[in-house]
Amino acid sequence: MKVLRTSEDRFADLPDFGYPPGYGEVDGVRVAYVEAGPADGEPVLLLHGEPSWSFLYRKVMPVLADAGLRAIAADLVGFGRSDKPAEVGDHSFARHVEWIRGLAFDHLDLRGLTIVGQDWGGLIGLRLVAENPGRFARVVAANTGLPTGDQPMPDAWLRFREVVRTAPRLQVARLVQSGCQTELPAAVLAAYDAPFPDESFMAGVRAMPGLVPTSPDDPAAEANRAAWRQLAAWDKPFLVAFSDGDPITGAMAPILRRTVPGAAGVEHPVITGAGHFLQEDAGQRLGTVIAAFVRAHPAAARN
Repeated sequence: MKVLRTSEDRFADLPDFGYPPGYGEVDGVRVAYVEAGPADGEPVLLLHGEPSWSFLYRKVMPVLADAGLRAIAADLVGFGRSDKPAEVGDHSFARHVEWIRGLAFDHLDLRGLTIVGQDWGGLIGLRLVAENPGRFARVVAANTGLPTGDQPMPDAWLRFREVVRTAPRLQVARLVQSGCQTELPAAVLAAYDAPFPDESFMAGVRAMPGLVPTSPDDPAAEANRAAWRQLAAWDKPFLVAFSDGDPITGAMAPILRRTVPGAAGVEHPVITGAGHFLQEDAGQRLGTVIAAFVRAHPAAARN
């Protein structure tokens, strides 16, 4: 597998994102992450989605750190500072789950973990929860889901998939902006383009929409069904924190709330004035919601 690595000078002078990167190697691929907050704080793993990177959480991380939590934002393989397998065929749902599992458990040895997943961060994160339940204390699902291919995907997502598949040239910043309610400054747009010096670095961006199961016989469909069976028995705290303006994942919020036992008795906020990338539109509000959720459901009380 040919792997590309974005030069570190592409990440110079990122606005409000001066965290030094850390790296873990999983199956010969380097996976990047940044941290904020006390090293002995309860860990909160923040997972982004397509086509962003950990920069998306720059407004969330300080709020969690100020609350005494150890905020860890990872870059999915193919994104951010993580290595970028050069061929679309190098990417699979199972590989992305394993890359993040290896970082979180083998490299960082995270336990008592709260996971926050948005977009693909939730697809991967919910699989990790279902397959490694003993590692997790809480779950936050934010504008995400876990498709099995047994139900049709929203038209807005199908249009997005077609754009990513067919556009002769992709501009990641434009894709991120299209999922926000607020207008992003030039420096922020440049930060979203930073991991991708040219088209050769974009195999992950091109691949991810095609890895979402859209038919019952998709390669990831059965593993996702098995994950749903586990989630249907998950009784640890489970927060559904969706925005009010996401046509892609909005329909998943009530399904998660009624399916996962741990969602019962939890106050699930609707984060107003935010689009698909609610971390951009309402990052401080999301951070406050996550910190309050952790405080309201102390892990020690469940031991």
